[in-house]
Amino acid sequence: MTVLFGTHPEYLEHDTGLYHPESASRLEVITSVLDRFGDGIVRFQPTPASAAAVTGVHNGSHVAEIRQLCLMGGGPIDADTQVGYQSYDIALLAAGAGLDAIARLQRGEGDAAFVAVRPPGHHATADTSMGFCLFNNIAIAAKTLVDQGERVLIVDIDAHHGNGTQDIFYGEQSVLYVSIHQHPLYPGTGRVSDVGVSRGVGLTINIPLPPRTSGQTALAALESIASSSITSFEPTWMLISAGFDGHRADPLTDLGYGSDDFFNFTRWALQYVPKQRTVAFLEGGYDLAALAESTVAAIEALLGASRKPDQLVPAGSVDKDLIAALSRMRSAALRHHDIDPPSH
Repeated sequence: MTVLFGTHPEYLEHDTGLYHPESASRLEVITSVLDRFGDGIVRFQPTPASAAAVTGVHNGSHVAEIRQLCLMGGGPIDADTQVGYQSYDIALLAAGAGLDAIARLQRGEGDAAFVAVRPPGHHATADTSMGFCLFNNIAIAAKTLVDQGERVLIVDIDAHHGNGTQDIFYGEQSVLYVSIHQHPLYPGTGRVSDVGVSRGVGLTINIPLPPRTSGQTALAALESIASSSITSFEPTWMLISAGFDGHRADPLTDLGYGSDDFFNFTRWALQYVPKQRTVAFLEGGYDLAALAESTVAAIEALLGASRKPDQLVPAGSVDKDLIAALSRMRSAALRHHDIDPPSH
């Protein structure tokens, strides 16, 4: 098994300002641990996404506004999101990483791919950059696959709900979006009752979790609430929003995951698509040590490795009442749209 690992030194130049949690140090700590995988990792440098690929997801006027802001020297987009002079070109390079990885997998160069990019993408909507994100990297990759006739499963394990990804594909019949995230938490979206519209009804699955939820509960919730729908959808590709900020050490969130949980989430997701059909995209994760450990865990799962659980971390009990309540809420939302919930 080999995992294609895409990153680029120019990602380090994206200027988010002093003391910003989404810093170049995140990529530096990830790349520092790759040597332990030896020949299992095949590195590549991505190329920029084309203007057509980006405007296939984002409004052309919005893309032009971001470019103009960067050419003027950069500045804040909102309280959380800032750009520098080079950020537009770097964002195109980040958006291109998934496209490059897909093309390489289609050529048989690896068994799966992981792209460590900056800026991240899953909060970016068609016409708004927000939440540290400029362009929606995973949505651009998914749209390209849909245009090729593929059925795309997106699994978002970031602690923050991927509002941009949901919004872009909310009425799309060829994309199934599954998000497991903390609630309440920025950006405040991702309700269980949000199940899609029009041809996309039933193809958005939100699993909001309260603070301190264990990874064992999260995995059980994915299995109980999402598995039947994924199987029925029959995806041909899977894209993972690999946010690692659900780790218990993360300074921006309050979930109770350990690095082993990211191994388990990734391994669980891999059962739904064949080899050479999975790309993971770095999203959040802001404690550097936890980010490095969690990235290693996810790559180990992509490699098909086994992993000995960390015996120093007590296993969290599964909150069956929470899972049952979420299942009932989703079933009620589907019935509101005259859809029978899938049997488990």
